Amino acid sequence: MLEIHKASGIRYPFVHKLADVEDRESIGQGTQVWRFAHVMAGATVGEDCILGNNVFVQEGVTIGNRVKIQNNVSVYKGVTLEDDVFCGPSCVFTNVRNPRAHVNRKDALSQTLVRKGATLGANCTIVCGVTIGEYAFVAAGSVVTKDVPHYALVMGNPAKFVGYMCKCGEKAPPSTVFEQWRHGCDKCEDA
Repeated sequence: MLEIHKASGIRYPFVHKLADVEDRESIGQGTQVWRFAHVMAGATVGEDCILGNNVFVQEGVTIGNRVKIQNNVSVYKGVTLEDDVFCGPSCVFTNVRNPRAHVNRKDALSQTLVRKGATLGANCTIVCGVTIGEYAFVAAGSVVTKDVPHYALVMGNPAKFVGYMCKCGEKAPPSTVFEQWRHGCDKCEDA
């Protein structure tokens, strides 16, 4: 699937023939872009990413390395995804807090930052202007309206803090405090 240039060792990105990547230079080595995905010129996608079917990436978006974006996700201008972020199927980003079709608010975009290692569950909604902390976990179907701390597990509408998640994705026991858990659980590679 990935073409490797034998002399240089460069791993070219794979772009499905039914995908639309307006500027292939903006796609990192080893990245896979699947059918019906559209990456606009002016977006940056890092190395070893996976952009599933029907993913849309608007100009001005920055996506780090090893990011996995599942099917049917649109990443709009103003959104930054750091390294190792996981976006579940059909998760939603917004970029204007009070949109109206008849009012031009292109200069009123709110920035959204999803920090390293965070997971966004299927069908969750990330309202613009928030920061999702490192290794945080947003449960499927949740609606995030405010910042999420590092390693936090949030769920519901609106999303509320319900515990901590380990770097490897295990839920912390209920009595765990953040300072103990952030070093990893017994299943972590880092432990």
